[in-house]
Amino acid sequence: MDQLTQRLKHGDMHVLEVPMPSPGKGEVLVRNHYSLISSGTEGSTVRAARLGLLGKARQRPQQVKQVFETFRTQGPVQAYRAVMKKLEAHSPLGYSCAGEVIEVGSGVSAFRPGDLAACGGLGASHAEFVSVPVNLCVKLAPESDLKRAAYNTLGAIALQGVRQADLRLGETCAVIGLGLLGQLTGLLLRASGVRVVGLDLDPAMVALALDRSVDVGLTRDQAGLESQVLLFSQGLGCDAVIITAAGASLDPINLAGALTRQRGTIIVVGDVPTGFDREPHFYRKELQVRMSCSYGPGRYDPSYEEKGQDYPPGYVRWTENRNMQAFQELIQAGRVDPSFLTTHVFRLDEAPKAYDLILSRAEPMAGILIAYDVEKPRTRRPIIITQGADQAGSAPLGIGFIGAGSYAQSHLLPNVPREKGSVLKGVVTASGASARTAADRFGFEFCSTDAQDLFSREDVNAIFIATRHDSHAAYVLSALEAAKHVFVEKPLCLTEEDLAAIEAACRRLAEGRGRPPLLMVGYNRRFAPLVAEVRKLFSQGPLAMIYRINAGPIPPDSWIQDPETGGGRIIGEVCHFVDLLNWLGGASPESVFATVLDDPRRLADTVQISLLYKNGSIGAISYLANGDRRLPKERLEVHGHGMSAVLDDFRRLTIYRDGNRSVVKRAAQDKGQKHMVQRFLEAARSGGGPPIELEEIFSASRVTFQVLESIRIGQQVIL
Repeated sequence: MDQLTQRLKHGDMHVLEVPMPSPGKGEVLVRNHYSLISSGTEGSTVRAARLGLLGKARQRPQQVKQVFETFRTQGPVQAYRAVMKKLEAHSPLGYSCAGEVIEVGSGVSAFRPGDLAACGGLGASHAEFVSVPVNLCVKLAPESDLKRAAYNTLGAIALQGVRQADLRLGETCAVIGLGLLGQLTGLLLRASGVRVVGLDLDPAMVALALDRSVDVGLTRDQAGLESQVLLFSQGLGCDAVIITAAGASLDPINLAGALTRQRGTIIVVGDVPTGFDREPHFYRKELQVRMSCSYGPGRYDPSYEEKGQDYPPGYVRWTENRNMQAFQELIQAGRVDPSFLTTHVFRLDEAPKAYDLILSRAEPMAGILIAYDVEKPRTRRPIIITQGADQAGSAPLGIGFIGAGSYAQSHLLPNVPREKGSVLKGVVTASGASARTAADRFGFEFCSTDAQDLFSREDVNAIFIATRHDSHAAYVLSALEAAKHVFVEKPLCLTEEDLAAIEAACRRLAEGRGRPPLLMVGYNRRFAPLVAEVRKLFSQGPLAMIYRINAGPIPPDSWIQDPETGGGRIIGEVCHFVDLLNWLGGASPESVFATVLDDPRRLADTVQISLLYKNGSIGAISYLANGDRRLPKERLEVHGHGMSAVLDDFRRLTIYRDGNRSVVKRAAQDKGQKHMVQRFLEAARSGGGPPIELEEIFSASRVTFQVLESIRIGQQVIL
């Protein structure tokens, strides 16, 4: 399918051929008829993308700070990879569209193929087909005008601002900023019986608003502006002011203070600073300033937007989905008609011209729609990027990737050796744009959104799985069933049931004829060069091991903290450190005892773990989410046989032996990812033994499950 994307590196824009998305659980696949370009938000995005590197840095100081932090902690190579990953990505544009439902994912009952739908959010991009979570879609009447319905997202944003103003019939509201959001806000206010004053810097936008969406329209520099608004409001001032403008000036918020009546309300919808002057208006009038959060309640809540969990209307009457639905019902009833805002309609292949028009401001414009060829045949197939020289099955090792997110692009893909012994065949991600980005950047032969395109191919022998944690077990089982070598990022799985299923699958394969496929988990730390020095020093137990990890906080609403999606930080990350201690200690634990710091959010991410090993070794893991970020992340101490070794953040190893001290330093942090990937590929190519024995892989997962059990019962758990 075709999708409009831009690349940050040069700010160039393309209509790019990407794989057609497949609707996931709780998602709706929609064939777009029209999508709306938000000239304000998208214009700013494109303008920033076309800046030089210095200009981009000025626009994104927080991201620049993150790059310097990566440079400080991980070295220049990882900092460079982080920058290039962002600059070279194909970023989809758009977030408001309307079209026909083609397919629905599991768990969706509110839509059927053939329904008309309006969609919002980042999934509702400028593309021929979009897959959007069900709570970001609303069903339309069969006779709906899809051109008008495409205003869905901006309509919901405007409606949420109006709700925040909490105005009554006959009251007065000023709207500062008469772009698309301001025009739609005026329409909604007038439909609810509110008297509307519209203000803007641009006389053309004021004239457009006067025709349909406001009662009084004024330019910002108009003489006597405040007195005219006071006159229109019968001497009271505005009951509320809604700011839909965007910019760096404090003028909109201070102007709002001047126009609002005593104890009135100011609603901030647009991206403006709020450092208002306390005097003479805000303090003396006791004004309220409220922020309006995008489409409404549910926005930025993964449970609502991604999992489709609704809020009970008795407690949250107007969610983002219900705001979208209300906006569409107003259009259908003829009480709100945004069609006058449509000044231009472009075909998808002409879309870059629309952005040139927005940036040049060569002519007046408001709403710009992209129209799609709905007669074009629909096909779900991989996109061929390069035609490999090897015929099916002839390459020694054909490699496929499922998932190509931040970790895969920073630590896995750059470490796959470019040699005749292995070929990057295909990459699969949930998003067509991200699949195409990875394929273009790393030289895959094809990209897709369907993992079966890897499992079914004879020329794909090894599969890397780097998706969200909840999908690992199913992909591992499918890959093993297809007789593929499997590398899966940690954790192996999230439940004991999934672990048992994977163990059973490995046993069946081992009992069959021929060499069974490899299974490896991305426990990279055991492959770090400085860890190899520690292992060489302590060739046998018993050992006393202390591992402190200053992991830092992760927001509670992150998918990593979600027990169903990420498994939480103990299953999702502590398995790394369990595996390393198991390997250094040379045995599996026979018991575990864990305690957590009391936390009202119950995240269980500051934890102390004590491990007792079968060979007499002992291990202590302190996994901390409450430390200072300037403290280096990891410190490992190993003691035994009259010797001690201290490893600091995989950059400095200090060895104490025979009363002497020696230090080994590395210029950059090396956590072993390169050696890990190479060892896996060598074993897959040569038929050698597994880099990590299966029982060691299973042991690390079992221990993390029992850590959670120990926390639950408050006692030691025998494995």
